[in-house]
Formats: sequence, C-alpha cells, structure tokens
Amino acid sequence: MEPPKGVLATVWNFICFLPYFSGLLLLGTIKGIIFCPLVCLIMTIGNSAIILGLWPAHSAWTYYCVVRAKRLGPVLKLVLCLCVLPILLILWLVVGIIGSITGGAAYGFLSPIFATFDAVGEGKTNKLFHCFYDGTRGTIERSFTIVRDLKDVCFHSYFSIMDDLHKKGPPDVTYYEIRLLYLPAAIVAGVLGFIIDFPLISLIALCKSPFMLFKGWNRLFHDLIGREGPFLETICVPFAGLAILLWPLAVVGAVLASMAASIFLGSYAGVVAYEESSLWFGLCYIVASLSIYDEYSNDVLDMTEGSIFPRPHYRRKGDLSRNTSRLSSLSRPSSFRNPPSRTGSMKHAVDLNPLELLDSLFKECQRHGERMVSEGLITLQDVEDAKYDSSSKVISIGLPAYCLLRVLLRSAEANSMGLLLADNVTEITSTNRPKDTFFDWFLHPLLILKDQIKAENLSKAEEDYFSKLVLLIGDPGRLKNSNIGSPPEPELRRAEIDALARRLQGITKSISRYPTFRRRFECFIKTTSDELAKKHGESSRSNNGPKPIARSKSAFARMFSQRSFNNKTRNHGSDQESRQVVRDVEIL
Repeated sequence: MEPPKGVLATVWNFICFLPYFSGLLLLGTIKGIIFCPLVCLIMTIGNSAIILGLWPAHSAWTYYCVVRAKRLGPVLKLVLCLCVLPILLILWLVVGIIGSITGGAAYGFLSPIFATFDAVGEGKTNKLFHCFYDGTRGTIERSFTIVRDLKDVCFHSYFSIMDDLHKKGPPDVTYYEIRLLYLPAAIVAGVLGFIIDFPLISLIALCKSPFMLFKGWNRLFHDLIGREGPFLETICVPFAGLAILLWPLAVVGAVLASMAASIFLGSYAGVVAYEESSLWFGLCYIVASLSIYDEYSNDVLDMTEGSIFPRPHYRRKGDLSRNTSRLSSLSRPSSFRNPPSRTGSMKHAVDLNPLELLDSLFKECQRHGERMVSEGLITLQDVEDAKYDSSSKVISIGLPAYCLLRVLLRSAEANSMGLLLADNVTEITSTNRPKDTFFDWFLHPLLILKDQIKAENLSKAEEDYFSKLVLLIGDPGRLKNSNIGSPPEPELRRAEIDALARRLQGITKSISRYPTFRRRFECFIKTTSDELAKKHGESSRSNNGPKPIARSKSAFARMFSQRSFNNKTRNHGSDQESRQVVRDVEIL
C-alpha cells in the first residue's frame, strides 16, 4: 500500500480514513470489554493455581540445589540462602500472581482490538465476518495456551535448569565464590556509583526530555497526515494514534526509566571493582558510565554523536578489547550503524515467523525420526520413554540436535551466510531473522557453531559419526552400546568433534526450555507415536499367520534369554554357558 501523493489526496485520504478507523476501534473495544473479564479470570485462576501449588516444591528444591551445587562456594551459598533466595521466592509469588491478573486483563481487552484491525488487512477475505469473529474464540484459546506455557516453564524448564545447577561442576562449568577480601572496596564503589550516577543521569534525562517530546510529536503527526510509518498498516493505527495522545506519558516514562536504570548502572561499579580487584577501576567506571549513557541517549534521539563526559578505561589491559566491543555496542546500536538492506543475502525473501520455524524443526524431527526407527538407531521404546518421561535424552534432546546439525552441515556446505533450511531456499540471517528474543539468544551461537564446523572440513565418515554422536551423546549407555562408526583417528580431532557435539546438545537443551518448544514437542511425540502404532498395526494385519503371537513369543524369548543370561553369569561366571542359554531360548 503506497501512501497518497499530493496535499489534496493526502487530506482526502485522511478524512475518509477517520470514520473507517473509528468504527473498527469501537467494534474492537466492545469485544474487548466483553471478553476481558473471562480471559482475566482464566489466566488468573490458571496461573495462580500453578504458582501457588508449586511454590512449596520450588522453594524446597531451590534451596536443595543451591546447597548441593558444586559450582558455588560455601560463602556464596550462605549469602544466597540467607539473603537472596527468600527475596526471590517471595517476589516470584507476588509478581506472578499480580502479573497474571494485570496481564490477563490487558490481553483480554487489547487482543480483540488488534484482531479486529488485523481482519481488514491486505489479502484478507470475507472481512465483515472476520471483523466480528476474530479476537473472540482465538483470544480465549490463546489464554489457555498461556496457562499451558506457564505450566511447562514451572514443570519442565525450572527443574531442567536446577538439575544443571546441582549436577554440573568444575571443570565443566565455572566455579563461583565470594572473595571476602575485596568486598569492602566493591561496596564502597557501588555506593559511590549510586550517589554520583543517580542525580547526574537523572539530570541528563530531564534536559533531553523536551527534545524527545517535540521530535516524537513531529514525526508522529507527519506519519499521520501522510499515512506513512506506523499509520501505513491498518492494524498499527491504534498503536500510532494512542502514541500521539500518550506521547508525553511515554517521555515521562522514559525519564523515570532512565532514573531507575541509573541505580543499577551506578551500582555496577561495585561489580567492576570486585572483578578487577581494584577500587580505582570502580571509580573509573563511575565516570565512564556517564559517558556511556550520554552517548547512547544521543544515538537514540539522533542527536550529535559523542559525549561531553570523559571515558576512562575501567578494565585491565587484557580486557580492553572486550571493553571496547561492549562500549561500541552500547554507544551506537548496530541498527543505527548499519541499517538493514532490503536486498540482503536471503535466497528467498519471506516474513519469517518463529513459531513456523519451530514447526519446521519438528517436521524435520518426524522425518528423520521415522527413518532412524526403520534403521534401528532409534527404538520404539525411545519414543515411548519420551512420551511419558521428559528425562529421555535421545528423543527430547538428541533428535532436535541432530536436525539442527543437518541444518548447520547444509549451510556450511553451501557457504551460506546464515542457516539454510530444509527447502534449500529459505535462509535465516541476522537481517531477516524473526524479531524475537528467542532468536537473539540462540541464532548467534548456532552461526558460530556453523563456522566452527565449516573450519573442521569434515569427511563423509566423520559427518556420519558426528551426527550419530550428537543423537546419542546425552545417553552414555546407549552411546556405548551403539555402533556409531569408527571415531576419527587423531585424538585431537576426535576431541574437537566431541566438544562440538556437546556444544550443540547444550544449545538444543537450552532451546528445549522455551515453553513453546515444549508444547510443540509433546504434540510431535504424540503424532509420531500414533503414526508408528498405526503403521505397526497395518503391517501386522497385512501379513498372514499368527504374527502377533510370534512377536509376543519373540519378545518373551528376548526377555527370558536376557534373564537367563544374567542368572547364568551371576551363578557361574561363564560367558560360554551364558551364550549357550541365549541361543537355546532363541531357537525356541
């Protein structure tokens, strides 16, 4: 949709648009008022029941994992148990319940409004029906989905994170302890940082607030008259209209947010002084933080670059490169330095949806999973274990990691700048990635891992070994008893491949803690289990003879042979006699 050209066309388009917009807003508001109480009730009752019901278990298990954690020192454990954990547990209880109430009310009211405007977007059919229908049933269903996702976080993600906390220790993870000798200097630096940065940053924010107010209004009114920017799409008009009315409140909120951020920004001087074991570096950070905030706010408001405050180094020479990269990323975001090009390196320019990408991942899991079941690499028991036991690593972690590895190998072979999906057309890069925090966390590590795999220049045999290693490395017993091929001959190369496999498994495990992932994984397991059972039943009916009895006898024979093998080995210790028992029963 192109904005109108010419003054008269622009004014006429704006006049015609006002009643159209007002009608949609009124209809959406009515639907929001109707569904807001119901959605708020669903989310409040569901989320509060989960939070309150699991709070005792969460409290006890958190204390247990912190006390048993190998990566935490005794002094740090004492401070956490006495000072930090009680506050966090109480805040989780209060914030979770209050957030469920306010979030449910806001979602129940705003979701029908947005759905009403979205129903008249480009490419929509039967717009009149969807204006009334959209945002009604879908809002209620999504409210149940939110409750389900919170349940997955509390049941699956939380316990997975805490298991890593108390099971992993050095040298696999970093050891943390409080150095009591440097605490006084850190406390002094933190207090001074708060005392100095809070009033100065607040003053800088107040001085720049009028510029933010008038510049924002100028841009919003320009877009309103020309139907550009946020006013170009119909669904965005409510946001943009409210932005004009509430822009002064947004400016006030920005000033208050700057004042609140100054507390943490200044207090971070204590962290710097503690990490560098020097009060002087903490004092240098106090001055540098003023320059960081001043320059960053100039970039956000598109003012003159730079700052009037000095910026001394607050890290030792070994950390200067890290310090410089952090400051450059803070002082001018990449979106300002290098605006994304409209003709990126994508093979196919599409609007990427994070949920569609997750669905694509599980389609790959289903395709590769069925092939591996037929090859015997994955057993039906693995599927059943993943269906009823979340601790099964072969399906829950290994199979998604295997599919991600195929993406990385495909992308490395094609010299792709990003991640090339299974269709060999769609490419995920840093420019066209979904604007979702989930991809900010995991896309960059996967790109780094892809470059590392590309640098290894693996052979076909090594790729096959690598793929099976990624699938089974989470289950050491299965890995030991499975034939995954000959490992690479040089010990160093084998260690590098093992490290890459563990790294990919770790990334996949972190992805699995995402609540949307868990919900789709359970749907994938159910679908796969049903399809395998259906194929299994059809194959048994298509064959003549008492096939089910034969399978039962075979299963009984395997069970009896294994039991006889164990008993014979335990009683006589003779491998030859034990193997003879197994052969006798298999003949039967």
